[in-house]
Amino acid sequence: MELKQLEYFVAVAEEQNFTRAAERVHISQSGVSAQIRQLERELGAELFDRSARTATLTVAGKAAIEHARNALAAAAAVGQAVGEVTDLIRGRLTVGMVIGCTVTPLFDALTAFHRAHPGVEISLLEDNSDRLVEGVRAGTIDLALIGTATATPDRLDALTIISERLVAAVPPGHPLAKQRRVTLRDLGAYPIVCMPPGTGLRTAFDQACTAQSLQPTIALQAGAADAIADLATRGLAVAVLSDSMAARYSDRLTALTIDDVETPVLLALIWKSAHSPAVRELLSYSRQAFPKPDSGKKPPHRG
Repeated sequence: MELKQLEYFVAVAEEQNFTRAAERVHISQSGVSAQIRQLERELGAELFDRSARTATLTVAGKAAIEHARNALAAAAAVGQAVGEVTDLIRGRLTVGMVIGCTVTPLFDALTAFHRAHPGVEISLLEDNSDRLVEGVRAGTIDLALIGTATATPDRLDALTIISERLVAAVPPGHPLAKQRRVTLRDLGAYPIVCMPPGTGLRTAFDQACTAQSLQPTIALQAGAADAIADLATRGLAVAVLSDSMAARYSDRLTALTIDDVETPVLLALIWKSAHSPAVRELLSYSRQAFPKPDSGKKPPHRG
């Protein structure tokens, strides 16, 4: 008795037709019939009533069908188990990271994963958040760390790392420096330096402005928080950053809460639902490495 015979037996039973079963398993009808006959000889009983146009199970066939399905399921489980081990022995992972990002917990997770599974080749690439999302959807990227204004991008799973508000940041002596809070309309009187389109931070800012029919002057754009802070420090524009970004430059910039921007900017890990064993393992290490969003700890966030 061979697994392929059981596969053909189940196919005929479910299709109730030898021709359709043959199309399903991609062999000729005569091949299916021959294998079923061989199986019946080995079992010593006919499995199908062939007297009508529809192939129906005999009493013996009905007794055998569930055992055949279970045998096929067990064989598939063996293959899956070996495949998962193989994937973690000599697989490959492509991990995306938003441009200008230095997130120590992600590097910690990658290090721990590599130590546990040294045979898995890890590729790390940078891009803006929108292109990383598309890469994960297309399957060219296994897991990505992105900045986003949406908790879970369509057709993907996500793990939110941090969720925080946008702030404006200005140097001492700026007309807004004496204020603790501002509105988007207040910012409209000044040029803005911000992340470029395609980043989560910029998306959150643009959405908030659109909701109020405002069109601020984005005078300068930079993909790294350090560059944005440097430009703002020199008085060239008001910086729009996340709360944790601005906090790193508190020695030279004053952070101002933007009262009418409630949509948070998120830092999140994203992946496809049907992920590989290697991705599951890396996610496990990532959950251990990153603090929970409400823990009070904020990993460096850029993008």
